[in-house]
Amino acid sequence: MDRALGFVFCVISLLLLGEPGHVGAEEKRGVGDEADKTTAPRAQQTLTVTTILQAPFATEKGSELEGYCVELMTDLARKLGFGFRLAVVKDGKYGALDIAGNWSGMIGEIIRKEADLAMAPLTVTSAREQVVDFTKPFMQTGISILLKKDTGAEASFLFRFLRPFSAETWIGLLVAYLVTCFCLFIVARLSPCEWREPPNEENKFTFLNSLWFGAGALTLQGVEPHPKSLSARIIAVIWWVFTIILVTAYIASFAALLNSGNEQAPTSIQSFDDLVKQRAIEFGTIEGSSTYNFFKTSKNPTYRMIYDYMERRRDYVMVKSVADGVQRAKESNYAFIGESVMQDIVVAKDCNLVRVPEVVGARGYGIAAALDSPLTKTLSIAILQMSESGHLDFLRDKWWGGSCSKESSSGYSPLQPQTLGGVFLILAIGLALGVIVALLELTFKARNTAEEQKKPCCSAFTEEIGRRFRSQEEEHPENPEKIQP
Repeated sequence: MDRALGFVFCVISLLLLGEPGHVGAEEKRGVGDEADKTTAPRAQQTLTVTTILQAPFATEKGSELEGYCVELMTDLARKLGFGFRLAVVKDGKYGALDIAGNWSGMIGEIIRKEADLAMAPLTVTSAREQVVDFTKPFMQTGISILLKKDTGAEASFLFRFLRPFSAETWIGLLVAYLVTCFCLFIVARLSPCEWREPPNEENKFTFLNSLWFGAGALTLQGVEPHPKSLSARIIAVIWWVFTIILVTAYIASFAALLNSGNEQAPTSIQSFDDLVKQRAIEFGTIEGSSTYNFFKTSKNPTYRMIYDYMERRRDYVMVKSVADGVQRAKESNYAFIGESVMQDIVVAKDCNLVRVPEVVGARGYGIAAALDSPLTKTLSIAILQMSESGHLDFLRDKWWGGSCSKESSSGYSPLQPQTLGGVFLILAIGLALGVIVALLELTFKARNTAEEQKKPCCSAFTEEIGRRFRSQEEEHPENPEKIQP
């Protein structure tokens, strides 16, 4: 009986507790949760992400937000497995330290734990790095100048007809013209066919006449004198072919220039040095921004002059947002100093504005989190992976598109010397061939003269060259009858 009771008790125990060493389904799931929390501490939470309305990073579309930062945060959340709620910063500021020592904007919300992350075009600076943590930059930028196309520089457009060829091409064309005319002059002197009696007549192909002949051919006009010898005609034909190709290329390039539709008026301001040297255009930036602090703390003399100017005219030149700066640049003689990335966006959509080439103060945009946040490193690794895979470039191309940028992508560029290199090579070969033929013609003439006068051929050749390059006055001095006794 005791045995039976013991057996029943063992069976009931096995049914209730399970086999020894076996982990129940609930326990296994609990272990898995702990592992997930170790690798992604926020995976089971919905993070609050603050941003700022700045196209194309974040813009309102109905009741939702869209833009570069919104899409990037969505991709990061999907990649790392967390949820998020996006909210616009309450005071509409990026984040600056006020007189009382408090941080405003998105940086202030991170410090006050009103938000877990700040996803926006937020510049990584040393002051911000002391109070929050930043991920690796998801975009690189710098400081540049945005201004209206300079109508004062329109005078240089008077010479736009030179733009079909680059400066190097024009220089090459000028050199080719001078060399060809010089070769034509030399060949006309050497060839016996260009004059029958060198001592008794003047060669029609003087150097000035050769220049005139070359200019006439360059403009597709027939001019005199006409070459008679084979050598001079070789050079003339090669030069005609050269000029026809050059004129055709110029016409085609000029037509492309007129039809490109993206011709921007040049600006007389190309750098920050140009900006401080002029007085016609006012300039400023966003008050309290990282751009303002860059000039404030800089030791560069030019940047100090920019800061001093903005500080003296603070009430007139400082703006409150990028939109205000862009609007003022469009409507007045005002240069807006700000992030080059922001300005590229504006220039891509508004063809009346231009960003100067110079970019200073390289910096990056990063995602801000609280100090010692476990998400900082995880997000940084994910951003680097997206950068290496080209996903960040894809997002930028997607959100930075505009009518002006599309036009400039298929824009016009002047013809370079390497494009026409084959034509210059053919011209050089033709000139060399013409000179060689002229020397052969003179050699045959000297040989016949040597046979007639019974003298060495070399001596006859030398005399022939001397007769052709000796001036007519040297051969025929003044009439003795006109000389006074």
